[in-house]
Amino acid sequence: MKRHDAREKAVQVLFQLDNTDLTLQEAIGHVLNEEESDSFFEKLVHGVTQNLEEIDEQLTQNLENWSLGRLPKIERTVLRIALYELQFMQDTPNRVVLNEAIELCKTFGDEKSSKFVNGVLSKFTQQ
Repeated sequence: MKRHDAREKAVQVLFQLDNTDLTLQEAIGHVLNEEESDSFFEKLVHGVTQNLEEIDEQLTQNLENWSLGRLPKIERTVLRIALYELQFMQDTPNRVVLNEAIELCKTFGDEKSSKFVNGVLSKFTQQ
């Protein structure tokens, strides 16, 4: 599975977790077959869920005029994945993480969401 595809699948899984009472394994099962999974995808979904409190705290500190709960769920999910990559996975260049987040917003959200996510994430890459 390509990394872009893994990120798309991770958005779908984490979006479900944000909207339902599913377990992580159930959400993964709704998105892909067991044989489709790969290590990058697994690292993303497990890493975001295990570090969710810290990720949300960092996001909350960098949101201007927004609360985390008020964010549209797609933007919140994409921000969580991108911030996990920026903070916990050092193997992907920051520019790639930002570009991927923007593309995910264009796929699952709209043009405004990609601009918003880019603005929030740029605060983390300038630190």
